[in-house]
Amino acid sequence: MAAMNKMVRCGVITIFIFTAVGCAPSASSKPDPSVASSTPTKSEKQPGEGQRSPAKESTAQTGSSLDELREGKPPVSGPLKDIFFGFDRYDLETEARSTLKANADWLKKNPAARIEIEGHCDERGTNEYNLALGAKRAQAAKDYLVTLGIATERLSTISYGEEIPVCKEQNESCWRQNRRARFVIIPSRPAS
Repeated sequence: MAAMNKMVRCGVITIFIFTAVGCAPSASSKPDPSVASSTPTKSEKQPGEGQRSPAKESTAQTGSSLDELREGKPPVSGPLKDIFFGFDRYDLETEARSTLKANADWLKKNPAARIEIEGHCDERGTNEYNLALGAKRAQAAKDYLVTLGIATERLSTISYGEEIPVCKEQNESCWRQNRRARFVIIPSRPAS
């Protein structure tokens, strides 16, 4: 009988938990944007968008590599250029420093822009190793941008390791393209 009471109590607790969780708003209650009957006009805001301003400065948005992969699109080049690394390295070469200076100049001209720095690797090495190496590459780029006067609050990093290659051939030319840090402009948050 005690075992039966214990099972009933566990069942009641489980039902309570599922009921409490079930009361939270679900993703299915949100409208599906792919079902929209018309496309928004220039003056309409999309969910999560802030105030649009007729800024003359270049603020072309690029999606994250992961978003572009999910959509089956190749990575879009924006105003910020990728930097590249040597095999198994995360130190910044002269060409990378020059590119980062140009990226810092663009960021200074666009003070509201925030970016995410993606670290990428070629396919050689374990997944774990490449994730760590990608993180070091992104951090090296971030650290250098900070020394150039870009506020750390405007910069975030993420590592994709070897998971999102831009080139899939197995040769040095292709691997070099995959050993990179990519700079993605993060959409502005709406003012609250």
